Amino acid sequence: MATDHTGARPVPLLRIARLFTPYRGRLVAVVLLVAGGALTAVVPPFVLRTMLDVALPEGRLGLLTALALTMLLLIVAGIAMGVAQAFLSASLGQAVMDDLRNAVFSHLQRMPLSFFTSTRTGEVQSRISNDIGGMQATVTGTATTVVSGAITVVATLVAMFSLDWRLTAVSVAVLPLFVWLSRRVGGERRALTRERQNLLAVMSTLVEESLSVSGFLLGRTMGRTDTVVSEFARRSRDLADLSVRSTAVGRRRQSAVSMVIAAMPIGLYWSAGALGDHGRPTVSVGTIVAFTSLQQGLFGPTVTLLQSAIGFQSARVMFERVFEYLDLESSIREPAHPVRIASPAGRLRFEHVHFAYPGTRPVLHDIDFDLPAGGKLAVVGATGAGKTTLGYLIPRLYDATGGRVTIDGVDVRDLSFADLAETVGVVSQDVHLFHTTVADNLRFAKPGASDRELTAAAEAAHLHELITRLPDGYDTLVGERGYRFSGGEKQRLAIARTMLRNPPLLVLDEATSALDTYTEASVQRALDALSAGRTTVTIAHRLSTVRNADRIIVLDQGRIVETGTHTSLLHRRGRYAALVHAGPPAPGRRPGAQFREAGGKGE
Repeated sequence: MATDHTGARPVPLLRIARLFTPYRGRLVAVVLLVAGGALTAVVPPFVLRTMLDVALPEGRLGLLTALALTMLLLIVAGIAMGVAQAFLSASLGQAVMDDLRNAVFSHLQRMPLSFFTSTRTGEVQSRISNDIGGMQATVTGTATTVVSGAITVVATLVAMFSLDWRLTAVSVAVLPLFVWLSRRVGGERRALTRERQNLLAVMSTLVEESLSVSGFLLGRTMGRTDTVVSEFARRSRDLADLSVRSTAVGRRRQSAVSMVIAAMPIGLYWSAGALGDHGRPTVSVGTIVAFTSLQQGLFGPTVTLLQSAIGFQSARVMFERVFEYLDLESSIREPAHPVRIASPAGRLRFEHVHFAYPGTRPVLHDIDFDLPAGGKLAVVGATGAGKTTLGYLIPRLYDATGGRVTIDGVDVRDLSFADLAETVGVVSQDVHLFHTTVADNLRFAKPGASDRELTAAAEAAHLHELITRLPDGYDTLVGERGYRFSGGEKQRLAIARTMLRNPPLLVLDEATSALDTYTEASVQRALDALSAGRTTVTIAHRLSTVRNADRIIVLDQGRIVETGTHTSLLHRRGRYAALVHAGPPAPGRRPGAQFREAGGKGE
């Protein structure tokens, strides 16, 4: 069953803050703009007090004009700084998100094959798109809101205290209630967000599996389209319900907060009278108006800060899910000081190699052989004998758990990934083609390949004539996973792609086992052209692909039980001969029946 990596640990705030480290200058500029904007919001109430207490009562038109112009300039300055801050915040947030997306994607590219065989593709896609996308609003908006709100609250408190400390004490008395309510709401939102992101991952998997070409064909031919639609509808309803619950949670508490804020000016007017002399306030009307304005400037940012804290609790779940992937350790690591083979010849050596998948019994036992450069080795055996696993060790899709695999005397674990990929080419039964043109699929192996090189590779793979008959030739779209082409044609495209790379060592992993005899013959000619002059390891079921090998090794339960040429192994009348002569039992067929079908009776 696929693994859902959902046991995420809480992410320290310092680790999130480190995401902004490469952009210190931009971050400082944002903070300064935010601080400037916050200050422009604090000064106008003092200007207003002077207007009400001095300029208007004394009829000083010049002072009134200067104060009015000051307030206007402060408004314009605040708006200008807000626009600049919004642009910088957005660019900063996008830069951080871009770094995070690239970090996750590149880290996953270094994970071992076992990660992808145990993890749903939709889960991976969801973390890169849904989780990082959901974090974007937090990074671009919440951080700025917190800084702006904090500066505004501090500046407003100082301004209020300078006006009247008693009224300030009355105003801040309700702040602990706001904090308590927000903490309650934040905890509920966080739990709902984790559930929502997990459900989004499930839906991504469902879409990826059911709307791919293979998934669509399976659903249609099995008559399960309605079932798939019903399952998607059920998940969609669950997601809608979760979204409603997440939005609704805490609304009643927040309504209570809004009522308190709306009623605070009334309480302020009453307090000004109660603290005065026999009901007459000891503070001026201008001071009361200025204080009321500042009070709203205090509670508004305070509520925004608390709402941002609630939003951050939700976003923190997404950070946890993304950082969980970044914290996954790969068992296949790039060597710190890679060894470079100047001109690889392709000599392959397995030195007493053992291998076991994590948590399972060993799959390969003491595999030992030496294949000279240019040699042809075939690996055969019944299903589950360990053939494909042996092939996986050569390009380091897995690492041997005992012994070592060497190329030209160098342990494959000491080669850089790039050098190993240049040295080892793999053609398997499952050919992956991208939904782009034929030329782009070929150039995936060699991005700078010329048109002449593409043509030469296609001709060698016996594919050029077919491509030229396509509507747009080499610019023809291959379709989702190459469904425009037959199995044999896709195999020949894979062969042509590998020819462009021109690796000295080839691993052919059951490259023709899914083809009919006629198609296999055309693909085999392309494989023969590809193998010419190269060290070749052929993992095969069919006799026609192994009979001409320089050496054949027979695996049984992960052990080499026989080795030799086709002729010598037949004369030995051992396991290989039994595979060749085995007939198809009823109702299925035993491993080895395919050798007889491909090679003929008595071979």
